[in-house]
Amino acid sequence: MNEITSTARKALIHLTAASCMLTAAHSTAQAADAEKIRWKVQAVFGTHLPALGDPIKLVSEQIKAASGGNVQFKIYEPGKLVPPFGITEAIKNKQLHAGYTWLGYDQGKIPAAALFAAVPFGMEPWEYATWWYEGEGKKLAEELYAKHDVHPVLCSVIGPETAGWFTKEINTMDDLKGLKIRFAGIGGKVLQKAGASVTMIPGGEIFPALEKGAIDASEFSMPAVDQLMGFDKVAKINYFPGWHQTFTASHLVINTDSWNELSDTNKALIDMACTAGTFRALTRGESLQGAVLKDFPAKGVTARTIPTNMLTELNTLTDEVMLEQGAADADFKRIYESQQAFMAEYKPWKQRAYLPRDFN
Repeated sequence: MNEITSTARKALIHLTAASCMLTAAHSTAQAADAEKIRWKVQAVFGTHLPALGDPIKLVSEQIKAASGGNVQFKIYEPGKLVPPFGITEAIKNKQLHAGYTWLGYDQGKIPAAALFAAVPFGMEPWEYATWWYEGEGKKLAEELYAKHDVHPVLCSVIGPETAGWFTKEINTMDDLKGLKIRFAGIGGKVLQKAGASVTMIPGGEIFPALEKGAIDASEFSMPAVDQLMGFDKVAKINYFPGWHQTFTASHLVINTDSWNELSDTNKALIDMACTAGTFRALTRGESLQGAVLKDFPAKGVTARTIPTNMLTELNTLTDEVMLEQGAADADFKRIYESQQAFMAEYKPWKQRAYLPRDFN
């Protein structure tokens, strides 16, 4: 009798253990199912554009691989789901879970947003990334966009743009008066103050506008990107340096509710992938430009440098624009002051640690 009871007890223990394992496995499977993320992500730049548009492809591939396929982004090209300049609004309204965009395009509704995209005479790319990760940048961006039900994640930083592609020479500030030019962000406001006729159109519309003579000049990105857009076919003078956009930062913007619904694991996964994407965008962008500039003469393109006195005057106008924007918008003032304070603290190291730019 005792032997039978002992055997029965053992069987019961084994049955209970098996049941617990099945329950645990079922719970794990349910959790895994709950964590399967399938997001439509609208891109503002064509993903064929190196360093500017393709970082989100790399990020999505890394997220899919690292999550074992549980988290997947389906990337849509510009305009496929919503207009290029309407990405943030669509995310706020839950038309999209997420988007990959340049926050300067939000300037009309969120003036301070432009400071997270590009700043005339501002930080260099690694300097901006340092302010974002180690300074106040990330915190300030999250606070600004929380008011619009959006969570921003830095996902790309590249070097300066060119100062633009022009169909005629620009030698003095007077040459800017009446000039029809496509210019984005705060730099556009500076050129307006200089007397230029500034328009803001999506990247895909720039080439036809140049070709038809609707505009005399345009900026967009780095030379390796601009040549893919065809600008060098119709505007043969490329000016440097990119005073208006010393860095170009792009962000993954996510609906706040969608972000908050993620597990801590998946939040960390997205942050990690975008941090890696930021570094890879910088290295890819820097790797391509020298060969493109070397090929300018064969294409009949002339690279010109903006005269120093013009840069000085543009810098003065930039200071005026920044003061005006800060006076009109408290967020703009607070964020710009944070950037300026960071630059001032960083400056002694920047000046002493690196070789002069004119050294060899």
